Amino acid sequence: MDQQQKTTLGALQPPMTGPTNNSTAAAQALLNNPGAAQALINNPGAAAAAQALLNNPAAAQALVNNPGAAAAAQALLNNPAATQALVNNPGAAAAHPLHRGTQPLLNNHGVGQPHMGVPGVGQQHMGVPGVGQQHMGVPGAIHASINKPRTAQALMLSPSDSHALIRGDRGGMLSMSDDNVMMKQILATHVPDGREFDVGPLLYLVEDILNRATQQVDYFVKGTTQAQIEMEEKTLQASYIAMLEALTYTIDRIASELSYKALGGSDAHATTTAIFNLLSSYAWDAKLVLSLSAFALNYGEFWLLAQIYSTNQLAKSMAILKQLPSLLEHTAPLKPRFDALNKLIRTMVDVTKCVVHFKELPSMYISPDVPAMATAMTHIPTAVYWTIRSMVACATQISSLSSMGHEFGISTTESWELSTLAHKLQNIYEHLKQQLNFCYQYIEERRDVETYKMLLNLFDPNVLHIDNMKILKALIYAKDDKLPLLDGATKRQVSLDVLRRKNVLLLISSLEIASDELAILEQIYNESRVHATRLESQYEVVWIPIVDHSIVPLPEETRTKFENLLSTMPWYSVQDPLLIQKPVIRFIKEVWHFKTKPILVVLDPQGKVVSPNAIHMMWIWGSTAFPFTSLREEALWREETWRLELLVDGIDPMVLNWIKEDKCIFLYGGDDIEWVRRFATSARSAASASRIPLEMVYVGKSRKREQVKKVTGVINAEKLSYAWQDQAMVWFFWTRIESMLFSKIQLGRADDQDPMMQQIKKLLSYDRSGGWAVLSRGSNIAVNGHSTTVLPALGGYDEWKVNVAEKGFDLAFKEYHDKIHDVAHPCCRFEFPTTTRTPENMRCPECHRIMEKYASFICCHDEQGIPGSLF
Repeated sequence: MDQQQKTTLGALQPPMTGPTNNSTAAAQALLNNPGAAQALINNPGAAAAAQALLNNPAAAQALVNNPGAAAAAQALLNNPAATQALVNNPGAAAAHPLHRGTQPLLNNHGVGQPHMGVPGVGQQHMGVPGVGQQHMGVPGAIHASINKPRTAQALMLSPSDSHALIRGDRGGMLSMSDDNVMMKQILATHVPDGREFDVGPLLYLVEDILNRATQQVDYFVKGTTQAQIEMEEKTLQASYIAMLEALTYTIDRIASELSYKALGGSDAHATTTAIFNLLSSYAWDAKLVLSLSAFALNYGEFWLLAQIYSTNQLAKSMAILKQLPSLLEHTAPLKPRFDALNKLIRTMVDVTKCVVHFKELPSMYISPDVPAMATAMTHIPTAVYWTIRSMVACATQISSLSSMGHEFGISTTESWELSTLAHKLQNIYEHLKQQLNFCYQYIEERRDVETYKMLLNLFDPNVLHIDNMKILKALIYAKDDKLPLLDGATKRQVSLDVLRRKNVLLLISSLEIASDELAILEQIYNESRVHATRLESQYEVVWIPIVDHSIVPLPEETRTKFENLLSTMPWYSVQDPLLIQKPVIRFIKEVWHFKTKPILVVLDPQGKVVSPNAIHMMWIWGSTAFPFTSLREEALWREETWRLELLVDGIDPMVLNWIKEDKCIFLYGGDDIEWVRRFATSARSAASASRIPLEMVYVGKSRKREQVKKVTGVINAEKLSYAWQDQAMVWFFWTRIESMLFSKIQLGRADDQDPMMQQIKKLLSYDRSGGWAVLSRGSNIAVNGHSTTVLPALGGYDEWKVNVAEKGFDLAFKEYHDKIHDVAHPCCRFEFPTTTRTPENMRCPECHRIMEKYASFICCHDEQGIPGSLF
């Protein structure tokens, strides 16, 4: 064996001859070694370091007497940090192992030579990244030989030697020049036999061990720890225990490999490859979880002893053997090392979980040829390799701490090494995580399409259901693990069963629903609850909130707004807006045409849609419209006539009293204060001259809320007429008028030639283009006119007053007004915001031609207009 070592050494280095007792001979020994000479050239500090060595007689003599020592010096000189340390510290040369270990060095003829197939100084690592790197710390280097070389070497390793070991591997870790060679070697070990098992429970157990172990580090180093979370009972179930029993042998073998190779100072890549050979028949995710289990076994035992050694005599004795008391007494200097260990371990766990998540992706939604999946599958072997190699590095660190004590951890070099590994592994994790997110997004899109198609099928009019539960679960929440509804009356969470076989009104809205809308809806709802046994009370309302799902969790502002609205709802509400899935929102928008304004979709007891939006019926007729079907809507329209009650019903009892008293009534609106003043004065004058009681009420305008308030203030101050003070009344008046138009549009009857529809359209058109007035006697409406015709008709009172006695004030005014109207013909206009469904075309209520369509931009300078739920 000695002869073989000498022969091998001779092949690597030229023989050293000449004087054997002075610095000249030592220098000659260095210069005769090509690697050492090159180191002197490449490293500016190397020459000074060499001088420091040569000035030390014992070190010089060591170089001369031991040929392998020159190669050791060469490796030292190749390291800039080490040479600089020698220059900066005059005593460093004496402290270096070349001096401190002179006698063992002289007795060891294997220094710097290859040992049992492990690459030696000047040799290349076979298949390891960083070809050509020197590897200090090879078994036998600068160490005395004893009967058990590996054990002796582990016990006698000095911190400086360990630094060299890590530095020697550093080039292999960072260099990617031989990644292809390395991965071919690793892939060659991968021969899965097709066996599959669920690694989830095992990973859960391992993660718990490592979490508690790293928290234990925080406790000893920082004096603090996070609250411990008790493990779920599922890890103790029989099936998991059986799985662990089947894998225990493999886990123990890997744990032994990690411990044995760590103590023996083996090359990290060789140890990693050995573990891959042990796991050749397993899938990539199983390789990772089993390796991590083995590491957790060792690491958990280390910190378990640290935790209980002070209170358990057995643990104390074992801890002393592992030098734990000494380590724990020097936690401050070891903090960088433990911090680096913790960071790397957490990253190892992250990568492992990520790889397992890829394995768990549902094959029915994603195939291996999906780009993100294909990319991940290409990189997973590399991720598994570096994760297991990181386990080897961590195991080496722990073994070194146990065998050499706290002195091994004083330098920050090892911490840097672990941090570098953590950085590399973190980059791998971020890349895999990105691909995993792409896969999740792809799967979510596929599932959303599937859910959307399922909804289309469920709501097919030809499909019959026993009850409404399948429909409601598809819309709101399909699982049974939580109570999705909040009862507005009791403020308790309830299940969907409370809606079984009932008429359900789905109030669908954004969080921008106006308080006026809620107030009126609540009033109608509460009135229906007073007579709970009446037919029109047999329905339930459910609020379906629609929020943006692009930001999850919801921003605090959005969450607060939702909670505030939820607290005001007297009916059932979905207790979390995120329960409403994205495909459901797509269905609501595309099929039920929801945009931003509230809609009220009606489902019968079997879940069939009987009205895609009953909000119009609710505004016009309230609960009288029950069961809120399209058939009921058409029936109600057939019963209606153009009368004043249609415009003001349920809004103002005073106006209804005027109707009962058969008075002449002017409803008027607009935002021009001067026109309002002139109109009110002229109307009062004409009524006074005719000696008839005339009532007038200002009902504002469908928008320009602030301007309406100003006009109302002037009317009150000058006592021009009666005016609605509550803006909610103004809002509800115009919302009902608009609902009448949209109800007809929804029924496909917007262009019906019935007089009532024409008058409704005229009123809406006049409101958009200025002031207006409606004159009635009791219920009967005589005039519905624009500001440009009504005021001149009042101004011409002298021309029509002669007809008042015979025909009455209302008919006399109508006759004269119609003559002016036939000449003036004011333009008609309708404006539909993009938040509502716009009809394809519309006929003019005046001339019945198809109206021209324009795009317009409007600003009413109001923070909150009064367009209501439709405009």
